[in-house]
Parts: sequence; structure tokens; C-alpha cells
Amino acid sequence: MFTRKKTAIVSVINDLVTDNRVNRTCYTLMDAGLDVKLVGRRFKSSLALPDWPFRTKRMTLLFTKGPAFYLFFNLRLFFVLLFTKADLLFANDLDTLLPNYLAARLKKIPLIYDSHELFCEVPELQAAPIKKKIWQNLENLLVPRLKHCITVNESIATIFENRYHVKFTVVRNIAKSPEEFSLRSRRELGLPEDKKIILLQGAGINVDRGAEELVDAMQFVDNAILLIIGGGDVWPDLEKRIEQQKLGHKVRLIKKLPRAELMQYTYNADIGVSIDKDNNPNYHNSLPNKIFDYLQAGLPVLATRLPELERIINDYGVGDFIENHQPQNIATAIRRMISDNTGKYTRGIKQANAEMNWPAEQKKLLELICHAIRP
Repeated sequence: MFTRKKTAIVSVINDLVTDNRVNRTCYTLMDAGLDVKLVGRRFKSSLALPDWPFRTKRMTLLFTKGPAFYLFFNLRLFFVLLFTKADLLFANDLDTLLPNYLAARLKKIPLIYDSHELFCEVPELQAAPIKKKIWQNLENLLVPRLKHCITVNESIATIFENRYHVKFTVVRNIAKSPEEFSLRSRRELGLPEDKKIILLQGAGINVDRGAEELVDAMQFVDNAILLIIGGGDVWPDLEKRIEQQKLGHKVRLIKKLPRAELMQYTYNADIGVSIDKDNNPNYHNSLPNKIFDYLQAGLPVLATRLPELERIINDYGVGDFIENHQPQNIATAIRRMISDNTGKYTRGIKQANAEMNWPAEQKKLLELICHAIRP
């Protein structure tokens, strides 16, 4: 696509393996004719890197949290970006933006910014007003100066555009359909063959995502098993609840898995769950990528009435809603979906997958990349 080989550096604060949006970004940059290097962190719990066709760099840091971590992460990333050959920088989320912005200015190369969420509205910052103010000031300073921005849905794009008067292209979190997929059976995965499987998946199962209440709800649900796959800061609490309520036969916690392995469980489930609480602007305007994973696997969705979720579920008829986060209410919604023939959602799921897919989203991302790097 380009007359000479160019290099893009993609940076993210996580450990690279479980961020499927970033992975799709790297492949799209390669499709645009660029050599790609992905930079992130190494954790003690980091999974082995897959055999990707692009280069990677994991930074090991002395500090793992707090102000010292962010300071040293940004310094380290800045020098990596500054002293590595690049024709394009691609920053994922606000916590990588400052070093990318400074390096792009010094090297006089284009920068693309991908905001995966309303970063300054995440629950972790609501109880820390000083930290929130720092991040908000940084966003206020940098985003109006950017030329090439993307985000995950129309709601967030509208908020950013109204606030900063900068265009944000929407590229939704839709995974690429597997070209070859050998599905293992429930027996091979150690799952019951005679029960409905309810699934909550996600790398960020944190406070206010409804996981605690979902576990509690399983007291009132029979002939079903709940799988929670991923990780997050409520994990220890979930383990305690399962033990205290003696729900080990109804609830299984499975730590984060590579996407190919995760999708084995997704395709074997019956219902996909996404019940973030509507108590902060970030969750209110979110469109979790797990929704598209569920639909791709043919699962109807049980969700909270958040605008982006409600639009998809109502437009296509692909699921149902909880009315509140009381465990008995969640259980009622689960039982209703279990007792219904989930096949009634099949037509809507097929239509949703036909209209919302990665090729359509990738086309928008490719156009933005080409515009950014055009001489």
C-alpha cells in the first residue's frame, strides 16, 4: 500500500497477551504495509507471548503500582519511543499518551490515539480525586492537540468530540471471526453436559461490574453452572463468596486465558453475561467487547440497560435485561432465559453478526492509518 516500508510502534500499559483490540490494531497496521513493534509490560503472571508476525517488547519495571510506577513507566516508554526507529506511533489509552505525544513531536511523526474508554471516569479514580484531577488535566492538555483519534463506540466519541472539538472515529471492539476453529466438546473441557452454562468473561472483572451479585444469584438458580473467566480486583472476593455460600458445584473461576482457549468456553456456553453497574459515566457509556464475542459464538446476552447495550439488544433481539443488581432479580432473569428456548434469539444473532463484524470496523481503521501516514 505504501511505496516504502514504514515502521509503527504500538504501546499499551498491559502485558500484551490478553488485549485483543491492540492485537487487531497490530495486524491492521501490518495490512497497511507497516512493520510493527508492540511495546508493553511484563508481569509476574504474564502469559507466554504467542508466535505473532510482529515484534514485541515487554518492559520489566521495579514498581508495579502507585505514582512511582506511572512515573517510571512513562519515562521508560518515552525513551523506548524516542530511540526506536518509527514512522508512526499508536498510543492505547490515556496512560500511554504523554510519552507518545512527546516522542511524536520530537521525531515529527504522526500519532494515532485510541481511547478504549472514558479513562478519567473509571471507578478506580472516583475515590481518588487528586489522581483523577491529574489524569483529567493531562487529557485536557493533550487531546485537543491531536489529529488522529479513535474510540470504541458512538457514545464515547460524542462525549470527546463535544468536549475537545476533535473528531473521534469509532472502531468497535469486534473480534475477527476464526478462519479455522476446532471446537472441543464440553467433556474435553471438563464441563457438564446436562446443565446450562452461564458465562461472564473479561480481563477486567473489577468493582461494579456485577460479578459479586452474579455469584450470589447462583444460590437461586438450578440446573446451571456459572463460569467466570478472566481476572480483576474482585477475584479474591469472588473466591470467598463461593466458599462461604458453598457454591463450588455451581460456580467456577478460571483465570485469564489466551483468546483461542477462552473462545472454546465461550462457544460451549448458553448465555453470555455483561452486567456492569450504571453508576459512573465510563460504565454508562461502555460497550464491552465481550458482547461481540458472545454474539459471534451464538450466545444470547443478559445485560444491564446501558445505552450502547440496550441499542444492540433491542435492535437485533439478541438477549434480555436485568432490572437491578439484587441477586434474586439476576437469578429471575437467568431462569427466564434458561426456561425460554434460547433458539428464539438465533435469527437476531445471525443478523447482528452479518452487520457488525471486524472487516467493517477494520476498513475504518485502515482509512485512518493511511490518512495519518500519507506523505
